[in-house]
Amino acid sequence: MIGLTRPACPNPVALQTDYRHPDNKAALRTASADKCMYCESRVTQVYYGDVEHIKPKSKFPQLEFAWENLGYVCAICNGAKGNAWCDETPFINPYAEDPSDHLAAVGLMVFHRGGSERGEFTEMELELNRPALIERRGERLALLRYLHDKATRTENAALRQRALAELDRQLRDDCEYAMVCRAALERLVMCVGGASAD
Repeated sequence: MIGLTRPACPNPVALQTDYRHPDNKAALRTASADKCMYCESRVTQVYYGDVEHIKPKSKFPQLEFAWENLGYVCAICNGAKGNAWCDETPFINPYAEDPSDHLAAVGLMVFHRGGSERGEFTEMELELNRPALIERRGERLALLRYLHDKATRTENAALRQRALAELDRQLRDDCEYAMVCRAALERLVMCVGGASAD
């Protein structure tokens, strides 16, 4: 999970009666680069994507049409979250705070930071380490490892620059699992040395 910038609501009139209006859904989808705001999976590869409530509308009916309470999510995170809510440990809201204050990536896994009960609640309730996520993160990390090795092993300056440019592109916010990928590359460079995308 990475921090996101909430766009201005493109169609506030529609929002008054339809929080899933296509204009508003498109704005949230674009703001998250078509990734689930929680697990960072690319949504429309396998699903239409949902505009859903950060605070559940069943418990906060006054926020049903509040723009600041809406986000773009995948069906799995949305289903796992359901109507769960705890006032003492609310879900991390990537539009309003930095998720890295509460969550950290270690290898293929996302863990709550020590002492962050909000991170723990978010990690556990949303099942941020479900098997399908771990498998897909592994595929992404294999690509990063390949690009890193290519950049550190080649003697050809043009090939090295090309590998570094692709490595840099793979770490952008719009790529899947940016949090996990950035942490893995940082650890890889620290452990084995060599190229970084910086």
